[in-house]
Amino acid sequence: MPSAEPKLKVAVIGAGLMGHGIAQVFAAAGHETTLTDPDAGVLQAAPAHVARNLEQMRVPADAVLQRLRLSKSLPAAVAEAGIVIEAAPERLALKQRIFADAADAAPRTAILASNTSVIPITRIGERLDPQARSRLVGTHWWNPPHLVPLVEVVRTPMTDDVIFERTVGLLRAAGKHPVRVRKDVPGFIGNRLQHALWREAISLVQAGVCDAETIDQVVKQSFGMRLPVLGPMENADLVGLELTRNVHEILFPDLDASPEPSALLTRLLEQGHLGMRSGKGLRDWTPEAADAVRARLARHLIAASAPGRPTDDSGTAHG
Repeated sequence: MPSAEPKLKVAVIGAGLMGHGIAQVFAAAGHETTLTDPDAGVLQAAPAHVARNLEQMRVPADAVLQRLRLSKSLPAAVAEAGIVIEAAPERLALKQRIFADAADAAPRTAILASNTSVIPITRIGERLDPQARSRLVGTHWWNPPHLVPLVEVVRTPMTDDVIFERTVGLLRAAGKHPVRVRKDVPGFIGNRLQHALWREAISLVQAGVCDAETIDQVVKQSFGMRLPVLGPMENADLVGLELTRNVHEILFPDLDASPEPSALLTRLLEQGHLGMRSGKGLRDWTPEAADAVRARLARHLIAASAPGRPTDDSGTAHG
């Protein structure tokens, strides 16, 4: 169960794909939450997106929406905030500018948090004064943020220990599963693991070993089935470290270790194949097939996050 934490005012900068879901989590946890976005259309659409999320989750929307406010002004949105969460596009200069503005307008006690998925938090804070940098952390949420439990809380060499732990506590109280990332590296933990897998998967397709659909079948019908209850470190210990090392001796020299993005990705992008939104990426997509994937994912995550689902002996709910 989430722990008790005092309620505070939350400001979320960016009302798009991630921002409105993050705001939803805090508003649902009882915090007065303000969303701001420079795009008036995106900002005005956010409450409807939140209402749709809650309807899908079969959660009454009224109380949550009453705690959700919209602001056209970033300074006004953060003026009384206890925590400011940036959920803007992945552009370093943009994030640096946002935090410079937020640090000027927010209380000097406010936690400053970035939802970047890969940019080192230390770089984002380069233009801040030391006092503001001591309050800067990473809070990397996963999409969709209102359904995926994990949030990676990232500290920099300048992050104050009290701020770091307050952020962990606040997220836990809001019903999330925060983990501590003690060293600020690109991609943090989850995306380094995820994209290591993607690099090898795309390499196998490029080399003609199999097609993209086969990659997805192999993952979903084999080790992917174990992942909700058996993490990779547990699995290595389960099969034994001697076998693990023996496998690595044979396999590692043959794995893709390229430091550059795949030539296959570059070729597809040059051809205008962007993924689901263009109808073709690594796989072909009709609008109906793409919608079916999104709906299937939402149903799975809602079921996985339902109260009362089984937990392992560490207290972690199985998804």
